[in-house]
Amino acid sequence: MKILLLGSGELGKEFTIAAQRIGQTVIAVDSYENAPAMQVAHDFEVINMLDGEALDRIVAKHNPDFIVPEIEAIRTERFYDYEKQGITVVPSAKAANFTMNRKAIRDLAAKDLGLKTAAYRYATTAEELRQGVEAVGMPCVVKPLMSSSGKGQSTIKTEVDIEKAWNYAVEGSRGDVVEVIVEAFVKFNSEITLLTVTQNNNPTLFCAPIGHRQERGDYQESWQPARISDKDLYEAQDMAEKVTEALGGAGLFGVEFFLADDGVYFSELSPRPHDTGMVTLAGTQNFNEFELHLRAILSLPIYEITLEKAGASAVILATANSNNPSFSGIEKIACLPKTDFRLFGKPTSRPYRRMGVALTYGSLETPIEQIVERAKKAADLISVHS
Repeated sequence: MKILLLGSGELGKEFTIAAQRIGQTVIAVDSYENAPAMQVAHDFEVINMLDGEALDRIVAKHNPDFIVPEIEAIRTERFYDYEKQGITVVPSAKAANFTMNRKAIRDLAAKDLGLKTAAYRYATTAEELRQGVEAVGMPCVVKPLMSSSGKGQSTIKTEVDIEKAWNYAVEGSRGDVVEVIVEAFVKFNSEITLLTVTQNNNPTLFCAPIGHRQERGDYQESWQPARISDKDLYEAQDMAEKVTEALGGAGLFGVEFFLADDGVYFSELSPRPHDTGMVTLAGTQNFNEFELHLRAILSLPIYEITLEKAGASAVILATANSNNPSFSGIEKIACLPKTDFRLFGKPTSRPYRRMGVALTYGSLETPIEQIVERAKKAADLISVHS
């Protein structure tokens, strides 16, 4: 099968490796050359994926069996036409369109499906944001409708934060949608990602919940399994199944939830492998998230997903701008027991850009806090240089 991968970051790279292992052909697409997935794909294209005509050209050129989006900044309305041409859009054209824009997915979850979410409003101007803040109350969180990895996200605590939050959100927005969502702050105890696998001819499956910690709207560490009560887990699985069923198609979804004293809140959803799910590269499951995504796409039946060990991931961040980043400390992390790492091969760096990840693991009886702490210390051993 031929797969056109739209977006070629670290998640796309691991997906491409999984596809190569079972003989699939991957064409990696991104807006810059030498993106991580391009380094392992059969072929690549460099285009602006918000240019619909350019997108049409490469689809016609390669005539793929599958189109697999990895990022948000894509002219996703074109996907409906590709489906009519007989190309499978992953998980579906509807899913890609809804989840590439926070407005559509939030309205689907809260209004159509009645899932519990934080109170929210939308804004297209700084004044509308001010009105939204007044409606949901402070503190509150502001996010661009189209963004990823925490870009443009901030917290408003006082009146003076509003204009600053608006400007930051607009700067961090991807695509040509200048609109934000402002959400009431949920007093949650923890956050989880529930990797949810929908299949064409088999039941929906769930991975063990993944906990994570964020800074600047981006994850810093993730761990599996996360602590969660049976009641909350059942509620999260029920919500995840409802929303993924409404979106349709087959593949892996990263569904995020807040766990609070009054229950589970739906937060966000990604129709693809999730950054916090990189913890599965530590061998925590019988299949990692990229293998699960691929198998579901290809309609290969997944009998079960089993938790094999406990694990954690911690990000390796750049601290400066560079057009030729290099690394030190690799030999130190390589000496550690029950530890692994990935360097993504990004050709440039900037402050806080994710350049790699440290992975640690242990038995299911090992306290997860110990495994997370080892991951953090391992990540600190690697430095990124300009």
